[in-house]
Parts: sequence; structure tokens; C-alpha cells
Amino acid sequence: MKLLAFETATEACSVALWIDGELRQRHELAPRRHAELSLPWAEQLLAEAGIRKSQLDAIALGRGPGAFTGVRLAIAIGQGIALALDRPIVAVSTLAALALGARTAPCAIDMIRAPLADASIGEPQRVLACIDARMGEVYTGAFELRDGDAFALDAEAVLAPEAATLPDDRDGWLGVGTGFGAADGALARHLGTRFLAIDAGALPTAGDVARLAVAAYARGEALAPERVEPAYLRNNVALTIEQQRALRASR
Repeated sequence: MKLLAFETATEACSVALWIDGELRQRHELAPRRHAELSLPWAEQLLAEAGIRKSQLDAIALGRGPGAFTGVRLAIAIGQGIALALDRPIVAVSTLAALALGARTAPCAIDMIRAPLADASIGEPQRVLACIDARMGEVYTGAFELRDGDAFALDAEAVLAPEAATLPDDRDGWLGVGTGFGAADGALARHLGTRFLAIDAGALPTAGDVARLAVAAYARGEALAPERVEPAYLRNNVALTIEQQRALRASR
């Protein structure tokens, strides 16, 4: 399986190449440089691996939610390459990719309760992935990690941090993503006692998009390029002046 993956829905620009289980990746915190970096990085990865575009089986991308322009960019790039090659696209949730990154804990995760070593070995890990959506809101999705994949436990949503919930009453969750730092850490204060650990600096990577896409491709979830749709979760991309005033007054 040879797959080229893009994830540009957050501040990070990320491109990855999956070749029969081997992963190569370019990943950098690069606000507003996604369009400049994505295609050159893809070309570099292919050249380094000695792979021609025509040898790719599919294109993978993070479909959002996330920044409007970033989500659109990944889809536009993915559709352009896939249409030119007559290849399918595997579009995966950006929140699921973010959640899958939690499997590398505890190295990058700030422990707020017990160390992860205390968790039962081999048990599926429950993760709440959360991205700062600006405008006083966050994107959230709850997932269970097992067998190298991320399985959704509820519907992804955009909401105020104080309105976030977990899909069950069990503790021991991991929290990952910039949404935990939004609104002065409101989400962490709201649900913090339910979490084993929180990493408020975590960002999704194209490498994890690729890992999820390989599993999705095997399940037959690849799509024709023209059928791929973004996951915005909301229609408004900016607050009006009155909405901004109301938000400031409520704080």
C-alpha cells in the first residue's frame, strides 16, 4: 500500500508518505504557510523514497474540522492529485488523527493525575480530541484507540468548552489538542477530574492521517475525488461585531 497524506486543518502543516508500512513525514508548525509547503514537501518525500506519483494507490487527507482555509486546502490538493492520477481519496477525521497521536503517551503528555503506566496494559484507551475553533468554541470528538485505529464514540461537535461532555461515566480519559488551552483552559477546568492526562499542545499529523487511511482503505472506505466533502461542523467562520461584543461581555 502506497499512500500520500496531507493534514493542514490546524497551525501545523503536515505531509506524509506511507510505503508498505514504512512512514516518512514532514511536519512543522507553520501558520499561513500550508499552501507554500505542502506540494514541495510531497515531491521531496516521493523523491527521497524513489516513488513515482503513478505508483501511489490512494491519496489521504484530513477532512477537518479545523481552520476553514486549511481544510479547503487539503481537499483541493488531494482532489487535484487524485484526479490527475485517477486514484481514490481516503478522507479521515482530523480529530481522529489527533486522538490517534495520544498513543505515543506519556512522552509528550503533561500528567495531571496518575501516570499512564498505572492504566491496565492492553486495554483500549479513551481519548477526547479537542481543537480550538476560535469564536469562543472548540471542536470535540471522543474516540477509543485499539488495534492501531481510532473509533468514534460519539458525534463530533463544535460548542463552548463548558458545554463539552464525555460519552460515558468512566474516568481515565486522555485529553489532546489545542481546545484544552482555549478560553484560559475552560475545558480542562470543566472536565479535568475525568482525565488521566492532558496535552493541550498536541496537533494532528499527516502520519496519523496515513495510519487511519490505510485501515479505512482496507475497509473499502476510499472515495472518488469528487465525492470528498469537508467537515466544517459549523457554517459561520467569523463573529459579527455584535457577537464579538456579546462574547467579551460574557467573560
